[in-house]
Amino acid sequence: MKKISLTVNKETYELWVSPKETLLDILRDRLDLTGTKRGCDMGSCGACTVIIDGVPKLACLTLAVQCEDKEITTIEGLSAEGKLHPLQEAAMEKNAIQCGFCTPGMVLSAKALLDENPQPTEEEIKDAIAGNLCRCTGYVKIIDAIKSVSRGK
Repeated sequence: MKKISLTVNKETYELWVSPKETLLDILRDRLDLTGTKRGCDMGSCGACTVIIDGVPKLACLTLAVQCEDKEITTIEGLSAEGKLHPLQEAAMEKNAIQCGFCTPGMVLSAKALLDENPQPTEEEIKDAIAGNLCRCTGYVKIIDAIKSVSRGK
C-alpha cells in the first residue's frame, strides 16, 4: 500500500491505495463519486471518462498512483453552486440523454474539447467523443447539444 494525495473536483484526499487500484475503483468505491460509470473495464466504452489535468482519460485504465499531484474532474465536479454546467443543461434541453449511462463520459469529453477549442467543427466534436459509446441516442442529439454550447454555434 502507498499513501497518495488525490485532488478530485478541487478537493484533496489522502488515501492508502494498492499499486494495482484503478482511479475508477477509488472514485466509485472509496470516494463515492458514482457518476463515473463502470462499463467495460477495458477502455473500450468511455463510460469511465474523467478529466485529468485538462485531458479526458479512462479511469478504468488509469492507476490511482499515477494521479498524484494531478487535477481530476468528475461529472460531480462540473456543477457550481448547485447549478448544472452548460453542457449538462444542453444535454437535457436537446434530449441527448436517454438511459444516461454514457452521459458523464460524453459531457466530460466535450468539456475537455471546448476548453481547448471553444469553436470546434462537427468533425472535431465527433473525434472528441469517438471513444464514448452510446447505445441509445445515435449521437445526433449529443452532437447538437455540444454544438449549442460551443462559441461557434
